[in-house]
Amino acid sequence: MSVEQIRRGPRRAELREFLRSRRARLTPADVGLAAGGRRRTPGLRREEVAMLAGIGISWYTWLEQGRDISASVDVLDAISATLRLSPAERAHLHRLAGAVPPSDVHLDAGPVPPELGRLIDAWSPRPAMLQDRHWNLLAINDGTREAFGYTDSDRNCLVSFFTNTRYREMYVEWAAAAPGVVAAFRADAGRYLDDPEFARIASELRTHSAEFAELWDRNDVGPHLQAVKAVRHPEAGELVFDKTTLAVTDHPDWHLVLYNPRPDTSTESRLIGLLTG
Repeated sequence: MSVEQIRRGPRRAELREFLRSRRARLTPADVGLAAGGRRRTPGLRREEVAMLAGIGISWYTWLEQGRDISASVDVLDAISATLRLSPAERAHLHRLAGAVPPSDVHLDAGPVPPELGRLIDAWSPRPAMLQDRHWNLLAINDGTREAFGYTDSDRNCLVSFFTNTRYREMYVEWAAAAPGVVAAFRADAGRYLDDPEFARIASELRTHSAEFAELWDRNDVGPHLQAVKAVRHPEAGELVFDKTTLAVTDHPDWHLVLYNPRPDTSTESRLIGLLTG
């Protein structure tokens, strides 16, 4: 047995139990079928799932038994629809079957929950912002406005990085940071290949920034980094922050970005002066 087969063992076992449990929670009436006499076990039969999904009974049985077979995205989506899987369950099925989980462009559309908005506001005078998968700014606080020069016209972090003149002039290591910023955006775009919004943002930004166009054409890919960020504020002087990015559990495509003043600087007292002066 290969190392890869050993690693797939627990995943196949989980796939077997997951499919059985999703099948057991449905009744024939749920999917428009007649009950068809007494059943020894609750839920749909395997042959019913296979028929409704438009796949072979033997193939579905092998999948549910956890055998080492390959399943296409279309087949997994058909099974997901038949079993009435939620978006999270659908993505889970794809992962267990060894396929790339499908993305849903509209999965995280909606207003920012008030609890999250209050947290962002409470972080002030320290900067905080909430971003979606496309790096759109869903919420910022007064600390972000004061420390980084963001205004209501700033709608996307990537676009602002290249086009907000005040922000660029304040960012101490802007030129050094730019390649990593573009590489991280391309990596995010690669996670959602069926989402055209990434390409639209990049295409539009190319027309406004030759620097972005040059970096984008490199096709570099890189991770998001927890980093030290320094800005040279025209009134408060140099402000130095530790940047931390956190995932929002109930909105998987949202990220909360928090900036904490470096303890060995006077950044926090200067921030307080900016917002209270």
